[in-house]
Amino acid sequence: MLYPLFNYLDQVLDVPGAGVFQYISFRAGMAAVLSLIVTITFGDKMITWIRNRQIGETVRDLGLEGQNQKKGTPTMGGLMIMAAILIPTLLFADLQNIYVQLLLITTVWLGGIGFVDDYIKVFRKNKEGLKGRFKIVGQIGIGIIVGATLFFHEDVVVRDFQTPVSIEQGVVETPAYQDVKTAKTTIPFVKNNELNYENLLGFLGESMTPVLYIFVVIFIITAVSNGANITDGIDGLAAGTSAIIGLTIAIFAYISGNAIFSQYLNVMYIPNSGELVIFAAAFIGACIGFLWYNAYPAQVFMGDTGSLMLGGVIAVLALTLRKELLIPLMCGIFVVENLSVMIQVGYFKYTKRKYGEGRRIFLMSPLHHHYQKKNIPEAKIVTRFWIVGILLAVMTLATLKLR
Repeated sequence: MLYPLFNYLDQVLDVPGAGVFQYISFRAGMAAVLSLIVTITFGDKMITWIRNRQIGETVRDLGLEGQNQKKGTPTMGGLMIMAAILIPTLLFADLQNIYVQLLLITTVWLGGIGFVDDYIKVFRKNKEGLKGRFKIVGQIGIGIIVGATLFFHEDVVVRDFQTPVSIEQGVVETPAYQDVKTAKTTIPFVKNNELNYENLLGFLGESMTPVLYIFVVIFIITAVSNGANITDGIDGLAAGTSAIIGLTIAIFAYISGNAIFSQYLNVMYIPNSGELVIFAAAFIGACIGFLWYNAYPAQVFMGDTGSLMLGGVIAVLALTLRKELLIPLMCGIFVVENLSVMIQVGYFKYTKRKYGEGRRIFLMSPLHHHYQKKNIPEAKIVTRFWIVGILLAVMTLATLKLR
């Protein structure tokens, strides 16, 4: 909302200083600061409001140390994260940008699904929450919207430079270019690192390519949002991990949206994707601000309102920047947590059929509960997972040069 105002003040009224809003770095910094202020300033009031209405966590007895102490801790704190993302984005981002619009829709959509799930758990006293099939339907719905938009929308293009960008004697040469409507993505650690879904799926027929692309988008959004949801099991784990991933994506967004940096690093240049830096900055600020209250011992839990939304937003950010093939590395914590559950359940069912008694690989799944069962302090588990997340982020950024 402030972006068009300051644009008018700068270009029409020529107000001194108004042009600073043209800089993505300035608006991103303001978005991150405001996001932190929203969560930290209003977080305490929201926690009190939630506590007064007895919106507390219901804890299943899993035999974990300190588990019963968390009973009654205010939940649905994901509303804090949503507010801290939406308010700065609405103020500082260009709301006419299709990528920003997609991320705003994703935030509200998945946050809404998580809110319904938390509402059923807390107010209806149903520990199962929203039935899984309804969650899947909601995730498929946003997947169709995102996939169809990225495939068909006229503003979603990739710029094909005809001549290289170069800087000589302080002057930037303007290259010839062509904006191409294509379903390309980036392959990590490969020199000629572009994969075109249309070429890959072309043998199935032109009409099937968008259908299969949308199916890929649905799978990615569902997998990452569920991975973040599973990771949200101990204090500060999901929020801290998401902040690390968000910073990584913000760097990619800045490079992908800058013609000079993208050409220098041989990264796919995506026009107008630089606006995603503002959204990513608000996302990072919201996660870090939430840690103010969610770090061990947590004063509030994000609930599915926050965890489903965080994972879905990360997935859509990666898809818009054509970095979805980096998700297994960048979101390695989410992937491992998800796999630990799948492996545990699959192995238990297999051994039960074969031996008549189910056996386990992990002491408990998801993986963070396995380490809790080994009597490792919760804060130490979270810190170690963050360290691993930082290492994965560095490896992800290394793909910019290692090919």
